[in-house]
Amino acid sequence: MSYSDRELLARLVMCEAGGEGENGMKAVASIVMNRTNSNVGEYFRVSQGGDIRKIIFQAGQFNCATDTLKGKYNSQNIYNMNPTQEHYFIADWALSGNILGDVTSCLWFMNPYRPKCPDEFPYNGTGKLRTRIVNHCFYAPTEAYANT
Repeated sequence: MSYSDRELLARLVMCEAGGEGENGMKAVASIVMNRTNSNVGEYFRVSQGGDIRKIIFQAGQFNCATDTLKGKYNSQNIYNMNPTQEHYFIADWALSGNILGDVTSCLWFMNPYRPKCPDEFPYNGTGKLRTRIVNHCFYAPTEAYANT
């Protein structure tokens, strides 16, 4: 079954940030859209002119976009999600060009599973901490990102 961009984004938002509240889910949707619309670096090349599917399914980016992790079945994946109206609302919101202000330029997020966010992520110096929303830390690109 081939899902629409809206369906994929709603499922990804639910899977990656379903317990993070509205702003947490909007922040994750914003990251996907920021990557899709990036005009430099790795995500510019991956999206090939703005293809959200290529961003969502880029290997190693979203654990929820794969049904196997480290050779084992990943039950926490987009194929097992049943989005609600809230998730579709957030997908529609993001697909309409909205970006949550706190993560306007951010390209990455991660859950550090501890109270403090690392100052940089990814750990190659391409992202600098911008903000934390609930359990996720969000990172804006440094100048080094353009060369990825």
